[in-house]
Amino acid sequence: MVENVEELIKAHEGLKREVYLDIENSSPVPQEVIEAMLPYFTTRGYGNPALTHKPGWEAYEAIMKSAQKIARYIGAENPEEITFTPGETEANNLALLGTALTWKNMGKKICISEIEPVSVLHIAQLLQEKFGYKTVKIPVDKEGLINLEKLKEVVDKETVLVSIAAVNPEIGTIQPIKEAAEIVKTQNPNTVFHTDFSDGYGKIKINLSGTKIDLATLSSYKILGPRGMGALYIREKTKIEKILEGQIATQKFWPGIENTPLIVGFAKASELAFENFEEKVAHLRRLRDKLIEGLLSQIQDTLLNGPHGENRAPDNVNISFLHCEGEALTIELSLKGVYVSSGSACTRRLLQPSHILVAIGRRFEEAHGSILMKVTRLHTDEDIEYVLEVFPEAVQRIRKIVGSTVSV
Repeated sequence: MVENVEELIKAHEGLKREVYLDIENSSPVPQEVIEAMLPYFTTRGYGNPALTHKPGWEAYEAIMKSAQKIARYIGAENPEEITFTPGETEANNLALLGTALTWKNMGKKICISEIEPVSVLHIAQLLQEKFGYKTVKIPVDKEGLINLEKLKEVVDKETVLVSIAAVNPEIGTIQPIKEAAEIVKTQNPNTVFHTDFSDGYGKIKINLSGTKIDLATLSSYKILGPRGMGALYIREKTKIEKILEGQIATQKFWPGIENTPLIVGFAKASELAFENFEEKVAHLRRLRDKLIEGLLSQIQDTLLNGPHGENRAPDNVNISFLHCEGEALTIELSLKGVYVSSGSACTRRLLQPSHILVAIGRRFEEAHGSILMKVTRLHTDEDIEYVLEVFPEAVQRIRKIVGSTVSV
């Protein structure tokens, strides 16, 4: 197996350019973020932040300052409303399971959108199968926008939790999340409202203290921070229980010794993302549109998945290439130095279409040829031009292999 991987890597030798667009699954970490983290591995704040000595106090100070910074970027009123977790998956587990444990005797109904991230989807299924909760899925239209009227219909006195991602990670749909939270609280003030904001953080602004949102998930690597770090915003007085037991930490809802270097890295990545924010978002939108328009105009039989324009996340590109097998296309592109993913990051190894693409009406063969790409502030026009140069040839080669008569 190792030998096979070595051969695959060797096949990439001599690439004239490499463009990494698979930010949905992982990301490179900029040098500024690495430099911010390094002291906390070796010379400063390497102690347990819950202990009373200099290395512990240094760690505690770093964590609190990082929480203050992130709280400011999302409009949280208090840095103690930020709970650091090992990633967005863990934050979603804390949000949903922690709420369900708290309100288990108050109601047995959970509402989610039908295009929620897999971690939310699977937790809802677990609560239904193991604990008797009823899960109601809110439908979406062909662009992935939730049906607010249906949301209003289904939320009632039995509804414990509503979870709707502010930005869909796969097709980039920006939901009317503030309006959704208002509807939920009007229907039942006791219902907890959670949003996975991982794909919105650093790309769209939000003032959580000015909304009815109780819980919000954040991700580090999706803003070019270190992997293995996320956070859950928990509005003050929101009733939620911790879901893990262990060593006492400085955080109320997540036990164990905090990962100070990664928390510092998350805060530094946040700082870089929000510095000259409007300029950076405009850069993302321009590269996104250049990539979308270039691919759709150069290659026949293509479908843009998700909305056009302002309702789409500024970094998201998801296109189905008909008569192509998505996984084969990712390999072909990789050999040319362009790194992308096929379909949902969490389901791509299964022989089934993405539940998100199915929900917006894509047929199996349309979903099967989908390619997901995300641009970052580090990408350049030259990067996108290179992608547009090699992509048509890669599609043509895959279509030729499968016997398609469609020309690029």
